[in-house]
Amino acid sequence: MGGYKRWFSDILKQSLEVRRVSVISGARQCGKTTLAKQMISEKIIYRTLDDITLLKSAWNDPQLFVKTEADTLIIDEIQKAPDLLPSIKLVVDQNNRPGQFLLTGSADIRKLPQVTESLAGRIKNIHLRTLSYGEILGNQPSFMERLFKCDFPSQIKGYDKRKVTEIAFAGGYPEPLALHSIRHRKSWFNDYVDTLISKDLKDISNIKRTSVLKELVKILAAWSSKFLDVADLCGKLSISRPTFDGYLNALESLYLFERVPSWIKTDYARVGKKDKLFMADTGLMASLLNWNAEEVLLNPDRAGKLVETLVYHELSIQSEMCGAKIYHYRDRENREVDFIVESEDEQIACIEVKAGSAISKSDFKHIEWFRKNIAKDPNIATIILYTGENTLSFGDGLLAVPLAALWEG
Repeated sequence: MGGYKRWFSDILKQSLEVRRVSVISGARQCGKTTLAKQMISEKIIYRTLDDITLLKSAWNDPQLFVKTEADTLIIDEIQKAPDLLPSIKLVVDQNNRPGQFLLTGSADIRKLPQVTESLAGRIKNIHLRTLSYGEILGNQPSFMERLFKCDFPSQIKGYDKRKVTEIAFAGGYPEPLALHSIRHRKSWFNDYVDTLISKDLKDISNIKRTSVLKELVKILAAWSSKFLDVADLCGKLSISRPTFDGYLNALESLYLFERVPSWIKTDYARVGKKDKLFMADTGLMASLLNWNAEEVLLNPDRAGKLVETLVYHELSIQSEMCGAKIYHYRDRENREVDFIVESEDEQIACIEVKAGSAISKSDFKHIEWFRKNIAKDPNIATIILYTGENTLSFGDGLLAVPLAALWEG
């Protein structure tokens, strides 16, 4: 993870002070182990289940494995031995002291069919994604606070469409960020997916047709930011709906893809209910699709997908930190709002994303319609994130905001 200060480090420290069990979950190589090891002290023990001897011990005697004299036991890659969870529950039910266990997982243990123990009421889940660009810069997150106040910098220079595309192509996995060769980065990403499917998949699923799954990963990468059309996807792969659902669930469990649900908190009958799909990292997305940055700059469809996926990645990190939720909106008249952010106290904000630097009043028509007819609140934040430098007003509280406000502020 290099010298990156993760935004969730303080949240993790707080969790260890008040929760009996804390879990850091996220994709392989996103920095979970590094973050967990930062918590190590003389009174903390670290054990990784990537160590085959420790793994066999966990399988054979889970109750003994979780008994230590340490203040905190860190267990890395908990999905490899889910039978440890009932034993952990037994320990923390006998002693309600906070900070007893810190678990990491490269698969979502809540979705694993063999997991019967949720540790509900005892556990704090932290979803660690790949690095945000703000973390790479060493900045502090401020976008969510600014969003609901509509308080943005008047100007942010240095982030035109070319620079934003460059940021998206690099992605947020710490290791390939240190590789300066595009060829080496692509090789890393390809090896990464191969390893996930050939090895890590075995920890969570009995899927045998790994060649089909690899093909699906690339198809879904091209689908990022689009609405899930399951029938179309099943047709492309000649697979059944149940098989597709099983494959997608496995890929989501490995944190390769995420879904954004539709905003349905309305009595408007013509609202759509399809989820939007996003690849969890733009660097991985661009590499798997073998995109060239110069070509993407000239291709509005590809640029739009890539930039919207980048915005989702940045929003998802900061929204989780403050307890906000992300939705999208689309209705049968094809009115769309890229992102609707709802805070913990149920304030909402509408965000549209444009990969270009030219904005006109007509670009606001869908989010303005949503504000008037669905939200029915003229005061909610209604913005377009674009690759220009200036925060501009288009009247009635409609703002065009530099996309870089996601990490600069």
